Amino acid sequence: MKNASVSRPGRTRAPRDPAVPGRGTAPAASPFRAAATRLPGLALAVGIAAVATVLGRLVPVVGGPVSGITLGVLVAVAVRPGERTRPGVAFAGRWVLQAAVVVLGAQLSLGQVLRVGAGSLPVMLVTLAVCLAAAYGIGRRLGVVRDLRTLIGVGTGVCGASAIAAVTPVIGAVGAEVAYAVSTIFVFNIAAVLVFPVLGHLLGMGQHAFGLFAGTAVNDMSSVVAAATTYGGPAADYAVVVKLARTLMIIPICLGLAAVVRRRAGTGADAGVEGNRPARVRVGRLVPWFLVGFLALAAVNTAGLVPSAAHAPLGTLAAFLITVALSAVGLSTDPAALRRTGPAPLLLGGCLWLVVSATSLGVQFLTGHL
Repeated sequence: MKNASVSRPGRTRAPRDPAVPGRGTAPAASPFRAAATRLPGLALAVGIAAVATVLGRLVPVVGGPVSGITLGVLVAVAVRPGERTRPGVAFAGRWVLQAAVVVLGAQLSLGQVLRVGAGSLPVMLVTLAVCLAAAYGIGRRLGVVRDLRTLIGVGTGVCGASAIAAVTPVIGAVGAEVAYAVSTIFVFNIAAVLVFPVLGHLLGMGQHAFGLFAGTAVNDMSSVVAAATTYGGPAADYAVVVKLARTLMIIPICLGLAAVVRRRAGTGADAGVEGNRPARVRVGRLVPWFLVGFLALAAVNTAGLVPSAAHAPLGTLAAFLITVALSAVGLSTDPAALRRTGPAPLLLGGCLWLVVSATSLGVQFLTGHL
């Protein structure tokens, strides 16, 4: 039977927040009542995120977001939060997550991307293209469901948990898929931090070559910094710039996925009462608001309107908001659904990690960086 090896994780999303307007919902009584409804779950997610942030600082390789989603799952198993927390958990998992993506734009400068040099762009773009193609092909062969292989693919190819955070609301991924994708990315982040510096020395890589390797082949920014700093200061500086440029790929990827999702919805069974024609895709509705905010804030930063002293606090804020959102995802995740998913997604993550690493080294060799 096709895709029999992996069943789709259970739909663990909380019911629609009654305070958020939408189809089939009654008008909210008042903003104050809506806030009061969300407060218990939001406070729980923020509390877990605070603990996770402390743990992330103690163990930087792990980081706050992974700690948050792990603690969220543990709390969900041990305490089983009830209906009272559902609206706030749903709010954190969606709106806080999208706000975090916007704040991430303050860490990017379009000028930095240009200063990386033309030599880094082929490595970055080819590595990303090969990763996404491999995620689709290998994921289908392993029987990994569509949304989960998309999350693992963009997480590996772009920027780990941040890319997963950006793509999740675009494709409508469920909590179990997000939890599995983040956990998979984390496993291979750790492997990269331990293995890549040793591999770099064995290959006799220079500081810039290793910085380019780490910036294109390691998933999460914290792990990029950890691996490159181990190799040397110049490698770390170069790796961070490459990673920032790579993070910009969130925008075209999310726009492309938004187009695919809308087209798929338009050609579904419910589409086209008039002759089953595909629904018209409106460009204005195609662009999610948080991606507009992300790009706008990056442009503002490029123009020098964001003070340099604000970069670190904004980066800390973005990391904490992502940790809050992923803590909420953990709270809404059904661990039994993760067990039913099986080992195939982890195997997919391992295959993509090897493919991305080999592609980065191969393109560097062909372009004369090694």
